[in-house]
Amino acid sequence: MDEVEVVVAHSERATLRVGDVFLKVDADPARLDAEVEAMSLAPVPTPEILWRKPVVLATAAVRGTTLGRLGGSSTGSPAAWAAGGAAIRTLHDAPLPPRPGRAGRSVAALSAELDAECEALVVNGFLPADLVARNREVAEAALRPWTPAFTHGDLQIAHVFVEDDQVVGIIDWSEAGQGDALYDLATFTLGHEEHLEDVLAGYGTDVDRDVIRAWWSVRSLLAVRWLIEHGFDAAAPGCEIDVLRSRM
Repeated sequence: MDEVEVVVAHSERATLRVGDVFLKVDADPARLDAEVEAMSLAPVPTPEILWRKPVVLATAAVRGTTLGRLGGSSTGSPAAWAAGGAAIRTLHDAPLPPRPGRAGRSVAALSAELDAECEALVVNGFLPADLVARNREVAEAALRPWTPAFTHGDLQIAHVFVEDDQVVGIIDWSEAGQGDALYDLATFTLGHEEHLEDVLAGYGTDVDRDVIRAWWSVRSLLAVRWLIEHGFDAAAPGCEIDVLRSRM
């Protein structure tokens, strides 16, 4: 062992890789509690938990490769994306976990958060007013009643590993809990709209595509300021600001 790889690091949490072990350090132990609980309940492949301390979780690396990343090209075949959709459906059909997750905010709470964030984006000069206004309009379709499902809450493609066109591991469950199933589908396809139909073919049931598009706007609007303030590039090609521009 001759190096430690910093996978991601910011003021709230950090993830390190040391050989075949991932160490997640979180300022909020409750997020690690939720992650351990969700992995124990999820009916899909999850990392092996090696040990847990109050603010540190150690898991084994999973095999396979991701389908790509936000802002990058997709490395997965249509069959692999469909397998991702099938795994998501398996999760959504599972018995509900005991607590709400990131995808489980109430319509009222989410609407208030979104309005406040849109105002901050414009007032502080992060985004043009017309771009924010158009995406806030698109986002309205996500603000509707929904039936709770077992959701991952941060199902970006960098968290889903495949091998031979099958899902072999899903990582990073700290935002999991009861929530809107279409939030997961939107997060999984964010920035990769060209694979939406592959994912839905694997998911196996008809969904409202306008709501998925609305969640793309919601997630991007809520993420841009946080990403910029924490040193990430939301304006990189294919990332959140490009997602917002695609709705114009």
